[in-house]
Amino acid sequence: MPTAPPPQFPAGFRWGVSTSAYQIEGAVAEDGRGTSIWDTFAHSPGRVADGSTGDVACDHYHRHREDVALLAGLGVTAYRFSVAWPRIQPAGTGPANPAGLDFYDRLVDDLLAAGVDPVATLYHWDLPQPLEDAGGWLARDTAERFAAYADLVAARLGDRVKLWITLNEPFVHMSLGYGTGEHAPGRTLLFDAFPVAHHQLLGHGLAVAALRARTAGPVAIANNYSPVRVLGDTDADRAAGAAYEALHNRLFTDPLLGRGYPDGTLADPSVVRDGDLATIAAPIDVLGVNYYNPTGVRAPAEGSPLPFELAPVEGYPRTAFDWPVAPDGLRELLGWLRGTYGDALPPVEITESGCAYDDRPGPDGRVHDPERIAYLDGHLRAVRAALDDGVDVRGYFVWSLLDNWEWAEGFTKRFGLVHVDYATQARTPKSSYAWLRDTIAATRGEPAR
Repeated sequence: MPTAPPPQFPAGFRWGVSTSAYQIEGAVAEDGRGTSIWDTFAHSPGRVADGSTGDVACDHYHRHREDVALLAGLGVTAYRFSVAWPRIQPAGTGPANPAGLDFYDRLVDDLLAAGVDPVATLYHWDLPQPLEDAGGWLARDTAERFAAYADLVAARLGDRVKLWITLNEPFVHMSLGYGTGEHAPGRTLLFDAFPVAHHQLLGHGLAVAALRARTAGPVAIANNYSPVRVLGDTDADRAAGAAYEALHNRLFTDPLLGRGYPDGTLADPSVVRDGDLATIAAPIDVLGVNYYNPTGVRAPAEGSPLPFELAPVEGYPRTAFDWPVAPDGLRELLGWLRGTYGDALPPVEITESGCAYDDRPGPDGRVHDPERIAYLDGHLRAVRAALDDGVDVRGYFVWSLLDNWEWAEGFTKRFGLVHVDYATQARTPKSSYAWLRDTIAATRGEPAR
């Protein structure tokens, strides 16, 4: 357990936790919900590590009030959830499904009644399957469809949502979903997946316009970032690091902030039409930063189809995902963003930060997770250091509230502050939940509970 007093944060600093629809909601065939690419992917043999699906997940669709009570008990000021596009438009087009909107309407009202700000992500990778059948994010039309969907959600929830996030981790969705096939929809296009980057960014820009027309709430995007550690001292190693930096950290940031695409990443210029870059660069109020770990990069072997090779970053403790626990990487990353983009960088919120461990109830029925407490303590101190460095960081969201269905890893990885017994759906707050509750209280001058 950390022994030093927790760092202090500015008044109004947003304390939150995050989840996503397909990972927790379940109820995949209820109340008119359509099929998503993740339903299709999870039901394809060999795609998910343990053969599981998100059909039930954490049954949040039926237990959301229990989960809102957990949020209230934790003392967070915000909850980041995602709206399931197939619940709103089962086919990805057409009028809204009333039952789908009703669910999120109830969730938002219950959050507000509990004193928790709703933070809504419009797209966390669950594209309606009919849109994928028509080309998915490789098709320009999907960007238009996304803006129409954003309009439907904002028309219903725009008076109460406190922060809108258009897309979650478009780099990860492009690279794993369309580049290597490890995620839905399972395509293996490598660099031919570039149109997915452009169409996601175009969809973001069109959705910003749709949201601005419906709500005065601030608008953001949540990008996954990873500081690049060049493993080697040759010119080829440094060139590999620069190539990976451009792909992972700059491809989805430079265009947002008016710089266009980084050199060497525009693999298919024909997809970019007149006016697209201006649409993409529509001003945003917040840049969401998802951070988990740095990435080691070195020169590729001869004949590699990629201009870099990924390698482990050594010298740090490891999570159950075998990711290095490197809080210094978060401070480094935030400094890189400020140094790279200067005054063009909007205020930043850490929209995901967390760790997976093999958490199990002990003989006393409690779930003790000291590694997660150490992780959170270190990363909060990194945020405080970045603030001291002059970076405008306004919030920190832990991934995740609940243990959940972890994409292609199924139920094998646990990220939650709350343990979930997937057989019974029993929720058990872990020791990290109590630690974070007390830490949040300490920043407000409240006594520990």
